Amino acid sequence: MLYQTKEYLMKKYNIKESILDFCIEIEKSLKKQFFKIDEINEFNQLKVLNAMQEIGVSDRHFFGSTGYGYDDIGREAIEDTYSYIFKSEDSLVRSQIISGTHALSICLFGILRPGDEILSITGKPYDTLENVIGINEIEDGQGSLRDYQVTYKQIDLLEDGEVDINKVMKTISKNTKLVFIQRSTGYAWRKALTISKIKKVIDVIKEKFPNIIVMVDNCYGEFIETMEPIEIGADIMAGSLIKNPGGGLAPTGGYISGRKDLVALAANRLSAPGLGKEGGATLGINRLYFQGLFLAPHIVSQALKVAVLGAKIFEELGYEVCPKFNDERSDIIQGIKLNNPENVITFCNAIQQSAPVDSFVSPEPWKMPGYNDPVIMAAGAFIQGSSIELSADAPIKEPYIAYLQGGLTFEHGKIALYIALQKLVEKKIIQL
Repeated sequence: MLYQTKEYLMKKYNIKESILDFCIEIEKSLKKQFFKIDEINEFNQLKVLNAMQEIGVSDRHFFGSTGYGYDDIGREAIEDTYSYIFKSEDSLVRSQIISGTHALSICLFGILRPGDEILSITGKPYDTLENVIGINEIEDGQGSLRDYQVTYKQIDLLEDGEVDINKVMKTISKNTKLVFIQRSTGYAWRKALTISKIKKVIDVIKEKFPNIIVMVDNCYGEFIETMEPIEIGADIMAGSLIKNPGGGLAPTGGYISGRKDLVALAANRLSAPGLGKEGGATLGINRLYFQGLFLAPHIVSQALKVAVLGAKIFEELGYEVCPKFNDERSDIIQGIKLNNPENVITFCNAIQQSAPVDSFVSPEPWKMPGYNDPVIMAAGAFIQGSSIELSADAPIKEPYIAYLQGGLTFEHGKIALYIALQKLVEKKIIQL
């Protein structure tokens, strides 16, 4: 660290020199982990570059459409590029998809029919999907899948975080239409499922039940590894453009990618039967989608380095973290068990104070739509809710875990961790 940087941090942010020295030494010890991240980033950057070259992306694709959005060559080129990268038959990449939950919902409602069964084999899905399926206290008549007589079963992961494949095979019935896999951790204390582990599960299922649809919630997982779920046998996957694949530039949107017939069903659900993918105005957003996708592998690598540094710092301070700093990763989320509400709120407020946007705001836990518990969210982002930008959030419930994710630059992530440590020291939560 430059002397000027250290002096600036101490003078402007009142960070103790002992905190900076502690973090500097930890960063030096992470060269092996950072080198591996850089290698994967290089491969994924090459993959995205080649896709754009093969599709023939040109500045004529950057101009948007209005109204119905018919014959939008830019939109078509974006979707072709996603399909090329993900090795899928077709893709739906739209600004009209407002979130990852929306993308997943479109898939489920598009594919499933009354009497069909969803089998979630990674335990309970992310909180906001519970209302979509109808597996919590949501009232009947609100439009959940339960209202349409779509049934649901789940199989919890084993204690070691592995899929209980034996139980999966015994539970699949004649009504099981779709097997659901959540790649990322969500608000669970577990590691994300790696591509190799997902492949083993899909291979076993498909060998005996080739017609079952395997769907992967790919949120937070894009460009973490060198392969994506469709390449290893998943039929359809979905995610958000204000997470990994948007590269911090996509202002909104989501994607669905996979088998052509399944993407068509999802497109009918997004628009209307018979309209499918043919319409959908892009309103000048195309260039941001292309440019964000081009930057995405690098941005994801920056976020991963922030997560690894955060894991190592809090491990050294005696806190439980998941994943550990040297674990294999398959999403950008870093869980830190902070043990009580005060610690969680202090940490999240520090992340907010380190943001370039709304740094003066003090987030408080509140009952957010779609969540079962009060949630605190620190997200001083350029794009509202952008999880690829540095953020931290936590449901206020035992065992009081803060989830750190994102970071457009590693340098910003480091500064945020310095500030967080300083705030924890000031409150006598840690000593450094």
